[in-house]
Amino acid sequence: MIQMIRRYFRFDELGTNFRHETMGGLTTFITMAYIVIVNPKILEAAGIPFGPSMVATIVSAFFGTMLMALYAKRPFAVAPYMGQNAFVAFTVVKVMGFSWQTALGAIFIGGVIFTALTLFKIRSWLANLIPINLKISFAVGIGLFLTFIGLNESGIVSIGVPGAPVNIGKLSQPGPILAIITVFIIALLMIRKIKGSMLIGILGTTTIAIALQLAVPGIMSTGSPLVKIPDAIVSLPPSLGPIFLKLDIFGALSWGFFSVVLTVFVMDFVDTMGTLIGLSYRAKLLDEKGELPEIEKPMLCDALAMTAAALLGTTTTGAYIESAAGIEEGAKSGFASVVTAFLMLSALFFAPLFSIIPPFAYGPALIIVGMMMISPVANVNFEDMSELIPAFITITLMCFTYNLGIGMTAGFVTYPVIKLFAGKIREVNAGMWILFSFSLAFFIFYPY
Repeated sequence: MIQMIRRYFRFDELGTNFRHETMGGLTTFITMAYIVIVNPKILEAAGIPFGPSMVATIVSAFFGTMLMALYAKRPFAVAPYMGQNAFVAFTVVKVMGFSWQTALGAIFIGGVIFTALTLFKIRSWLANLIPINLKISFAVGIGLFLTFIGLNESGIVSIGVPGAPVNIGKLSQPGPILAIITVFIIALLMIRKIKGSMLIGILGTTTIAIALQLAVPGIMSTGSPLVKIPDAIVSLPPSLGPIFLKLDIFGALSWGFFSVVLTVFVMDFVDTMGTLIGLSYRAKLLDEKGELPEIEKPMLCDALAMTAAALLGTTTTGAYIESAAGIEEGAKSGFASVVTAFLMLSALFFAPLFSIIPPFAYGPALIIVGMMMISPVANVNFEDMSELIPAFITITLMCFTYNLGIGMTAGFVTYPVIKLFAGKIREVNAGMWILFSFSLAFFIFYPY
């Protein structure tokens, strides 16, 4: 049985083993476990009830991650995207006045279209035509984005005021202090080449926080208050009934909803493409051409998971950038995703336990992973300004707009334009012009 698993996930070919994969899968789960609480908390603002939304979050993440494990055999976790959930809750529902059922209808339509485009290999064709410097910028942008999330979650930096949007956190508080110490501990363990360094840091800090009564589960907390241990470690999951199959597909097909459908479509299209390429670049899964072999498989997993998420009652799912934490711990195959998927499923009953892990415990791991992921910037062509400018715009906007998709679409718009100005228009292939058109339409019709 063990040998069958090793052969199925190509352990020998990839140079991995059960220990590395298990450690990687566990690390990925711990760094993304916050989504179990955070996603339904955000969607609650749209009128989606918290309990059923939490179940939909967990089940959609389990389905997508397990599909990624068994079909695509990649160490990429799948879960509802941060950013997309906020777009639905605060823009589509709160500002534009549409119902969450109609928003889920748009996500379902996007999932169906993605499935068709993937089966006809159009998505993989476009992904393979992206210039290498943009692919590198995706990896670097994800790294900086993870670092920023980690700094903010840990309380080391905080949201400031107009004129100074980012500020130093309250370093006199125990949370940020513990986060800074944890960063150095993880770094020291990595220097000593101790496996599981990030996991050790996360669990060690959580244990200390509980002992000192500092840990608190919550949504994007910084400078955490006193401990709030749940009343029960095990709980029965709420019913999915109030939101299951409640999507409004016909409402999403109305012309007035076009801007939302386009936004959902483009954002997930580029988010998934960029995340898969960026993670694969760091995991050394790209071939000599800079392409991810059989990329249509993880793309199909993403499309099917997105379709299932809308049916279950939650927002757009896709490959999670926190998978980078597991990759840094040695995950190379789909077995790591099996571990992550089952841990995610266990959250149906142990959600109170997983919610104990405070942001200042997992934040430092994201900071370290971000540091590791910016190394490909050395491969950017700094001598050719027509290559450097689109890469720079992509990287900076991925981080500073707090939205990976906006940075990537900005890169797709900028690349052909800069090449045109540079007199190198012949270097722009047909696929890039298609991505340019999609991305330009996104910026024109985005419901600002």
